[in-house]
Amino acid sequence: MWGVTAVLSLSSCHGIFGGIYDESVEETSDGFGFIKINEATRTGTIYIDASDYAKWNYISLKDKKVVTALYTEQQPENWDFAVHRYDAKTNGASVFETKYYDLTDISSVSKFSGADFIADEWTTNKITIDMSQMMEGIIKYAEDFYNPCLSKWLNVDTSSMPPVYTLSEKVYILKLQDGTFAALKLSNFMNTSGIKGFMTIDYLYPVTQ
Repeated sequence: MWGVTAVLSLSSCHGIFGGIYDESVEETSDGFGFIKINEATRTGTIYIDASDYAKWNYISLKDKKVVTALYTEQQPENWDFAVHRYDAKTNGASVFETKYYDLTDISSVSKFSGADFIADEWTTNKITIDMSQMMEGIIKYAEDFYNPCLSKWLNVDTSSMPPVYTLSEKVYILKLQDGTFAALKLSNFMNTSGIKGFMTIDYLYPVTQ
């Protein structure tokens, strides 16, 4: 089953959300993917268009490659973590949120040996795939895996309008399926025009053990 539908009580909110949730748009620049790679320091920057609710961006740190696919399509063979809007999932990895705000603070993973790494969990009401009927109180979700720790890199507070977007600005450690480690930091979630859903991710991979 690819998706589920949630019906919300929003009948009194018609017109409130206009212009708040950005529609998918084309970025003016075509510089997507691994836009910065420094082999000497094992660091770089990934820039992806995650504005489409129907798509996942599958990222392979090993291959320095990003594959975009619809949520209904088969995922690629090789990937380490994936981003859907601001949601994230991993390919059999687990994640720890550090207290650090800069990748340069992550010299090795030995200091995180006793940390509580969080695995992905199955969800039916986190991955929003269709907002077109939101004004009628209907939001459609996909059933999929989701990493609640890595997804904390951006908090979207909808308790007030417009929503408040807050970057955690913290570094997250991924313990990958093959036993290697990566460090990630979401540094921006907008493009140069202020359109949300364009994600800039800084990484350190592999992290010295």
